Formats: sequence, C-alpha cells, structure tokens
Amino acid sequence: MSKTIAILNQKGGVGKTTTTINVAAYLAKLGHSILIVDLDPQGNATSGLGIDKQSLENTTYDVLFGTVNVAHIIKDTSLAGLHILPTNSQLAAAEVDLAIEERREFRLKESLDTISYDYILIDCPPSLGLLSLNALTAANLVLVPVQAEYYALEGLGQLLDVIQRVRQGLNTNLELLGIVMTMYDSRTSLSEQVMAEVKKHFGQKLFNTVIPRNVRLAEAPSFGKSILEHDKWSKGARSYKSLAKEIEERAK
Repeated sequence: MSKTIAILNQKGGVGKTTTTINVAAYLAKLGHSILIVDLDPQGNATSGLGIDKQSLENTTYDVLFGTVNVAHIIKDTSLAGLHILPTNSQLAAAEVDLAIEERREFRLKESLDTISYDYILIDCPPSLGLLSLNALTAANLVLVPVQAEYYALEGLGQLLDVIQRVRQGLNTNLELLGIVMTMYDSRTSLSEQVMAEVKKHFGQKLFNTVIPRNVRLAEAPSFGKSILEHDKWSKGARSYKSLAKEIEERAK
C-alpha cells in the first residue's frame, strides 16, 4: 500500500514545491518508487521537473473528473523511479467545477487507489479549498513546511484544525507526519527564535533536519531539475537527503 503524503501549508512561499520535488528525488535515490501529484494550479512541481506545462494534453484536472485513466497521464522524469502526475493552470477551474459534483472530496483518492507506488507525494496549493481537501482525503500523512520567519505560526492552528476535521469526517487514517523548518538562516536570531517556538508547540513532530536558505536550491527549478541532479554537494542537497531519510524512518 502506498504511503501518501500531502505536503501542505496554506501560506504561500514556504517551500512546499521545493520540498516535494527534493524529498521525492532522494526517496527515489533510496530505491523507492515515487509519484508526485501536482495539485497546485501554478504547476511549479511540473515545470520544476522539466516538463512543459503548455504541452500537456491531460493533467490532474482530468484525474479529478475521471475523464482519463490516471495511469495514462503519469509522466517519467529524468530520475529513475520518480514519476509525476502533471498539471497546468487549467486546474484553477477545479475548485469551482468540483463544487457541484458528488463525493467531490474523494475524487483524487478514488483515482490514486487504482495505482501503486511506495510513496505518493501531493504538492498542495497554498489554500484550504477543495483541492487541498482532496489531498487530505487521499493522504494518510501530512508534512507541513514552515518558513523560519516572523509569521511562521500564524495560520498553523487553522491548518491543524482542518486536518482534525478531515480526520473526524472524511479520513480517519490521516496523521501529521511532521513539521519541517525551511529557509532557515543560522546567522539570524529570528530563525533560532522561530524554531524554538515551533519546537515548544510541536515537540517531536518537528523534524531534526532543517532546510537552509540556499542559492543552489533556489536556482534548481529554472533548470528543470531536483537539487540532487543540479548540485548534490550543496547544503540544500545534504539537507533534503537527510530529511528524506527521516521521512523514510517516520513513515514506516
């Protein structure tokens, strides 16, 4: 059975897509079969793995509405074992189009139940609408990237409340895998203060690995590559390698 992880934070710019792509790359390198589901209408996970969004005939939009078999939409990437269910801006219409559909929260789950990977990583949009609800209903684990900045904890309570409501009403198997600090700058006292605050509130749910601010991480998507392919010796690469191993251990 696949371990399905929703990577979610309703705040934008916290490193969701960077985390999705690079954790997936290192889990694939560890020998696992991996599927990324790009559920963000911006399609950054798709373009970040070198796929031309405009050339796509079918996307996750078609998966949600059952018009195409999910297996026919999945694309290979340049990394062995890593595959992606791609998307583009067409997905933006799904929030409205799904609203009138029956079992609208279960559309993604019903499609993903027909395929099997060791890990399925869902890159969620920066919102808590129907797309994110589909991700939480399909997943059994939630990974929350949190930026090491002043407003880090703002909105986390709301997110955890939504996770709890989904667990009670739609998906009793849903668990919080953990919280990972991103864009951490060890030179600033603010980063240390934010991490201490997150640690105080979430304890063991905070991953030991911290993702630093790193130029090589930031530029990798412009080459359509994961950090493993772009610069495997960089600080960012070493951090995501470590995080992938922690996730592998926790998700057992």
